[in-house]
Parts: sequence; C-alpha cells; structure tokens
Amino acid sequence: MTDTSIRRQQTDESREARTTETETTENLRTCPECTGQLVDDEEHGETVCADCGLVVDEDSVDRGPEWRAFDAAEKDSKSRVGAPTTKMMHDDGLSTNIGWQNKDAYGRQLSSNQRKKMQRLRTWNERFRTRDSKERNLKQALGEIDRMASALGLPKNVRETASVIYRRALAEDLLPGRSIEGVATASLYAAARQAGTPRSLDEVTNVSRVERDEIARTYRYVVRELNLEIQPADPVSYVPRFASELGVSDEGERRARQLLETAKREGLHSGKSPVGLAAAAVYAASLLANEKVTQSEVSEVANISEVTIRNRYHELLEAGHPA
Repeated sequence: MTDTSIRRQQTDESREARTTETETTENLRTCPECTGQLVDDEEHGETVCADCGLVVDEDSVDRGPEWRAFDAAEKDSKSRVGAPTTKMMHDDGLSTNIGWQNKDAYGRQLSSNQRKKMQRLRTWNERFRTRDSKERNLKQALGEIDRMASALGLPKNVRETASVIYRRALAEDLLPGRSIEGVATASLYAAARQAGTPRSLDEVTNVSRVERDEIARTYRYVVRELNLEIQPADPVSYVPRFASELGVSDEGERRARQLLETAKREGLHSGKSPVGLAAAAVYAASLLANEKVTQSEVSEVANISEVTIRNRYHELLEAGHPA
C-alpha cells in the first residue's frame, strides 16, 4: 500500500470519527421522547426538554459560587479572587505583607535560624513596599489617618475619602513647608465634613499630634488649593451622635432636631458654632422630654464648655420649641 493510500485511509477514519462524535453530542442534547431541544436549569440543577418538559438529568454539580449578589458592587465585594484594592494603603493593598508571628502553617514555633531568615525577609519586604520618599510619606500619612479615624469612630468611607484627599495633596505638591500629620489631619477633617459625619475641630485636635491652629490653617489651605466643595457644618448632623452617647430617647432626639430647624428658620445659627448649638439642643430637648441629662455630661460628650450650653439653650428655647 502506497503512502498516498495510507494517508487517504487515515483521513477517512478521522472524518468518520468526527461524524460519530457529532452525532453522539447531538443525541445527548435532544430529548429521547420527542427529540426536542434540551436546556440546562441551573437554578434546580436539572436538564429538561424545552418542548415536553421531560427531566433528562438531575442533581447536576453547581460550579458557581454559593453566595448570591444583587448588584455589581456586592458581587465585587464577595468575589474571592483576592483582597480588594483600597486607597487606605499606600500600595492600594496589592503587595504582600509577611506576618509577625514566628510560626509555620501548622502553628509550630520556628527554629532560631528560621526566625532570623523570616526577619530578614520582613525587612526586605518592607523596603520593597516603600521604594521612594513619596511612598514612605504616603504610608506614614495613611497610618495616621487610620489611627485618628479609629479614635473618632469614623466609618470606612470617610477613611477612603481622606486617603484620596491626601493623595491629591501629595500629587499636587502641597506638602512642602507643612507636616505630614497636619495635612493628614486636615484631610480627615475635610472628609468627615464631606460625608455628613463631622467631628468638631477640638475633637480632631484631641486625637491628632499637631496643634489646633495648625490643623485649622492647613485645612483652609488644602480646601482652597484642591477646590474641595464642603458645605458649612449642619448642627443637626451632630445630634444623633450626641443623643446616642448620652442615652437620649428617640423622642428627645426628635425634639432636638425640631429645635434646631426652628433656630435655622429664625437665623439663630448664623455665626455660631454648630457643635454648641447641637449640644444645647440635645440638652434642651432632654429637659422637654423629662429625661435626666446634666450640662456637665453634655459638655463632656460635645467637648464644649457648660457656659456655651447654657447660653445657647436659652436662645433655642426663646426662639420657640414645638408644642
């Protein structure tokens, strides 16, 4: 038999095999009863006929995730392809961090030689994560933002916004002549006001490593240079936090909001500290609701003097409280 005949025979056999495979596949995807088209019902794990409804196969393996997501953001947050990126870390959370525990995967203590090796790896890993001065600057600042935000009880979205503001300030070269801590504190103060969860300047100063005047000066500079749109603080936004920390009832909180709304209509809030007005409203509302809250307790929570509370709450009551 010549080579040509052998190749022709092999080609015919290959064509017959493909034809047989195609027919077998088509038979598997057609209904054995009515030859209708089979469809996969992933919700019930079944293969059914689209025409007659015959269940051909059941209990199929579900290769999808065991969780459910109802929008794109929820799907991204539940994805298991790695940790999500975050602006709260200088490298967006993309690098590897070597843990400080000197234990192996089974929880056993490492030997002295292995501990030395791991310490060297941690040192080099830290050097690779911060390759230049800007990254070291950013790492220190974001650590400060996270520390202060935790002390102030600010949510994650405020920390993310503060990190973005600081990154913009660093990119636009606003840091020369100013401390890292000062710009970081100003960024957090601005982010809290933007998010509608403000903290007073005194509260921020208590957890910061810089003085109040420097924070205020740097905040004004950052807002002006970055063209941040920040509305004046609304006294009502402080009420829920003060009421929660003082244990004021929902009725008392509602009355405090009404007192502040009345004061704003009368123009009483103009030129006055929103923190002082909010604290005075909570104190006045607690009196109207027959709840025992002292001026000293409100003063401690709001971080303002009792004299301010007395002056403001008299003004609020004179402006007229709701019946």
